[in-house]
Amino acid sequence: MAPVIGPALFRDQPVLTGELVRLEPLTASVLEDYLLGLADPELSRLTGSHGSLDREQVRQWLSTRAQQHDRADWAVLRRSDGAFLGEAVLNDLDTDNASVNYRIWLAGPLAFGKGHGTEATRLVLDYAFDVAGLHRVSLGVFEFNPRARRVYEKCGFQLEGRLRHALRWDGQWHDEFVMSVLSTDPRPGAGADLEAPAREAGPADAQEQS
Repeated sequence: MAPVIGPALFRDQPVLTGELVRLEPLTASVLEDYLLGLADPELSRLTGSHGSLDREQVRQWLSTRAQQHDRADWAVLRRSDGAFLGEAVLNDLDTDNASVNYRIWLAGPLAFGKGHGTEATRLVLDYAFDVAGLHRVSLGVFEFNPRARRVYEKCGFQLEGRLRHALRWDGQWHDEFVMSVLSTDPRPGAGADLEAPAREAGPADAQEQS
């Protein structure tokens, strides 16, 4: 039987495990590393984030992730040693059309050029389509981030269009590419290892860009 796509679709958000990374529900346990990631100027540029958050705002954000059952927020951890690499998110759930938005950020030299983002994206797509029963996953990527676009293409995302001058950064206008992958599209490298839901510890133990 196909999963029921309702507003609490992600209530039982699982741990996703690959060869390189392990995705665990985002919690406040990664607060310090999360703050370091957000402080990276290059991350702000790549995600188009103009504003800044103070420590307490970030802590509050992380501490409420387990309560948001209409979205799934994961901490991306390096499997070999548990080092925090970034986050992966499914949000903007549209239950009527079985669709969702995808976002991922990785920060620091530990994360780049080693396949972590590609594997994390494939794990999330496997979960979205094969477990959650969604039909469409979409995302936006700015034109000055070809590395991310190549990763998305490797995972099955196809270009849908261009939003002209969607971002103004340092006085320059930049376009945003819109991409998506459907449950019926081929997905290279599909096949996730899903463990038991990791929400059971509760909001006090679990914590985590929209």
